[in-house]
Amino acid sequence: MKLTPGKLAGLKRVSNDRGVIAAAAMDQRGSLQKSLAKEKGGEISDAMMEDFKSIVTEVLTPHASAILLDPEWGLPASKRRAKNAGLLLAYEKTGYDKTGPGRLGDLLDHWSAKRLKEVGADCVKILLYYSPFDSKDINDKKHAWVERLGDECRANDIPFFLEFVGYEEGADEKGFEYSKKKPEIVIESMREFSKDRYGVDVLKVEIPVNMKFVEGSKVFAGQKAYGHKEAADLFLKAAKVATKPFIYLSAGVSNAEFTEALELATESGVKFNGVLCGRATWKDGIPIFAKQGPEAFRKWLQGEGVVNINNVNDRLKAATSWYSIYEQ
Repeated sequence: MKLTPGKLAGLKRVSNDRGVIAAAAMDQRGSLQKSLAKEKGGEISDAMMEDFKSIVTEVLTPHASAILLDPEWGLPASKRRAKNAGLLLAYEKTGYDKTGPGRLGDLLDHWSAKRLKEVGADCVKILLYYSPFDSKDINDKKHAWVERLGDECRANDIPFFLEFVGYEEGADEKGFEYSKKKPEIVIESMREFSKDRYGVDVLKVEIPVNMKFVEGSKVFAGQKAYGHKEAADLFLKAAKVATKPFIYLSAGVSNAEFTEALELATESGVKFNGVLCGRATWKDGIPIFAKQGPEAFRKWLQGEGVVNINNVNDRLKAATSWYSIYEQ
């Protein structure tokens, strides 16, 4: 496959010199605001959100190939990233429509792919809640939505990163029962959005298993959904259906859990192309920022946060370049 000049330049900008995407994620909005408010015991202002994102960006981007931010609170932070780091901007509103079924998303009212590019985005990222087991009507709406976004990114010659997060209505997505369905949800989502009709350039995907239910894992919670070999095989099965580059998201798990998942991906022989890792690097600093203030948070990040991101970077030595998929 050959990329257009703008897409190729954008992808190179968010990758390291090996063609691997080693990106930090700081586009959390609603969930971050709630977590900070809970720890602070009060409201979180716009200035505090901007400050949190700016400190994360400043401290972590010297160790990352890019940073993912949102245009609502993240634009001041984007100016404070290291020179080596590219910029991805989120285009969707935080959360989803809770008034009906299907967890339908929406785009930010005052933004477009063109406008994101104008403020410095190298790539556009969209989050989609998706289950291949939803009704045809719901998934048809989602497929059309992604097609429109793909066309918009094509028209503006900017790379399109699609992040899809699986779910099941009424289920606990972190629980044991869902963990048995998760591999198929991830696999079928990767298969669907690899299709050229969507115009996706990079798939941002979940780890296809829940490491807490992998027998013998360091974070094993006691209930077995999959044995070690079975889990490794599921990583490989998911990778084989993708015809586009894919990177793993950390989905709010601990640094130890995410790095162990990357080790299992490597062991299984998966040719993944990097990560977009957020909370696994900085979430333990939320109470420090909320209770002790920005400078204490900065110091924590310079210590623990940098250790966390370098733990992930160490596991990226096994990642492969997207150059092998897209002709240069």
